[in-house]
Amino acid sequence: ALRDSRCQAGMNAARAGHACEGSSQLCGEDSQTDCCNCCALGLRLRREGEGCEVHQHLSYPCGHVFLTCCEEGEEGLAPPMIKKKQRKITLCFFFADVNECVTNTHTCQADERCVNTVGGFVCERQILCSSGYQLRNGVCEDIDECVMRTHNCGMGFQCQNTDGSFTCNLKQRCLTGFTQDSHGNCIDIDECSSVSEPCTTGFNCINTVGSYTCQRKIIMCSRGYHSSPDGARCIDVDECQMGTHRCGEGQICHNLPGSYRCDCQTGYQYDAIRQLCVDVNECWRYPGRLCAQTCDNTAGSYQCSCTTGFSLAFDGKNCEDVNECDNNPCSQECANIYGSYQCYCRMGYYLKEDGHTCEDIDECSQSIGNLCAFQCVNVPGSYKCACPPHGYSMSPNGRTCQDIDECAIGSHNCSASQICFNIQGGFRCLSFACPDNYRRVSDIRCERVSCPNFQQCQTMPLRITYYQLSFQTNIVIPAQIFRIGPSPAYSGDNIIISIPHGNEEGYFSTRKLNSFTGAVYLHRQVREPRDFLIDVEMKLLRQGTFTTFLARIYVFITLR
Repeated sequence: ALRDSRCQAGMNAARAGHACEGSSQLCGEDSQTDCCNCCALGLRLRREGEGCEVHQHLSYPCGHVFLTCCEEGEEGLAPPMIKKKQRKITLCFFFADVNECVTNTHTCQADERCVNTVGGFVCERQILCSSGYQLRNGVCEDIDECVMRTHNCGMGFQCQNTDGSFTCNLKQRCLTGFTQDSHGNCIDIDECSSVSEPCTTGFNCINTVGSYTCQRKIIMCSRGYHSSPDGARCIDVDECQMGTHRCGEGQICHNLPGSYRCDCQTGYQYDAIRQLCVDVNECWRYPGRLCAQTCDNTAGSYQCSCTTGFSLAFDGKNCEDVNECDNNPCSQECANIYGSYQCYCRMGYYLKEDGHTCEDIDECSQSIGNLCAFQCVNVPGSYKCACPPHGYSMSPNGRTCQDIDECAIGSHNCSASQICFNIQGGFRCLSFACPDNYRRVSDIRCERVSCPNFQQCQTMPLRITYYQLSFQTNIVIPAQIFRIGPSPAYSGDNIIISIPHGNEEGYFSTRKLNSFTGAVYLHRQVREPRDFLIDVEMKLLRQGTFTTFLARIYVFITLR
């Protein structure tokens, strides 16, 4: 706000036709705005006028400048230069708006436009419209050149507005299949490119003048392919399903893209020379890996079999020892051994040369009147026999003593962790446990799990098997009590049999029957009942490598 006498002078100058200093225009009665502007800018009059004409509460609008004349008589507020008449003072106030947009004191961003307002400014975001559009209420709107008549369509053409532009169409219409260009010419429509899928699958679209035609596709397929029913593509020929393959008998056809493959059935391989599938001899190809003992080749496969004394296990690969004693091959006593059996005779009998039949012994004639198995008590005209006080009972014949099977009748005192083994005249409680680095695989067998080093692997037994044998003191010496050998045996095998433990007194001996069979003999007479535990070791040399097997045998000698 300005308080100055110049405003009043400016008003008087306007009525007197005077001009403001610094302005080429006069301040006449019709140039109030110009006069207000020049005086509001602080310009001095060229010629000062007379005092102020009093207008109470009169305001003159001057654009962005407002002139207000106030009531007289307010003393002490007028500037010194207008205190000419002390009793009458007129105060004029000019309120001049500051244009922040011109003075660059606004805070608008680079992409905003400054708009001055009375006492302030407004920042408007600048919106740039593309050609053919105009900004209206902050939105770019299409300019209708046809309505605005800013188009350049000539005579005979009709203007048609489009977004952002216009087109000139000939006032006459084109025939079906034609359209007008911007110059009004009728041109052909390419329906093949402008229409979506003009023809069905398997047909090609061919454009014609004013229309189009559809022509069936003709495709050439490579060998092993044929065209699809709609003729649109090539598909594979399944020679296997159609039966056009040339696979031989026993071969299996597998279809391939554009071809096929002939494969042999499982167990057969292709012979390129004879061009047919031949049987694979799995036993020759994988020796010793398919069967535990004997491998027999079959057409397309193989089967395993076992040697005498063994039967094929449930898995069809391994062999299990057959207990021949279940079929009673002996006339009296039978002892099963690994892979075979041994016949024995009861007290008062001897084994004949056939190895199966027991012959009765004439005790009276051969034993000088001792007619009983254990003790003969002579009586006039006859004799009677007695048995030991423990472990035996008299046989129904009254002459021989019959062993009591304490294990069978449950009269033994073996613990639950022990195995009861019956012997003549008694029983034995046996404990069976596998050593370290071995695991138990059956009731009588341990197999090696691991060994610390290669040298110990050569000396540690691969398998430890436990056996129990019972004989009487009257057994005929020498007596073969045990046989051992590899199963299966192969040509070139060689074994070494020894008794590393349990034969310190020399009652037993070993004998090699052939390169793959050994036997253990009792070659010293045992006069009294006695128990032995002997380790029979077999070292098998096969293909330059030694493998050790150990048979741990309990031998029980009882009274006759």
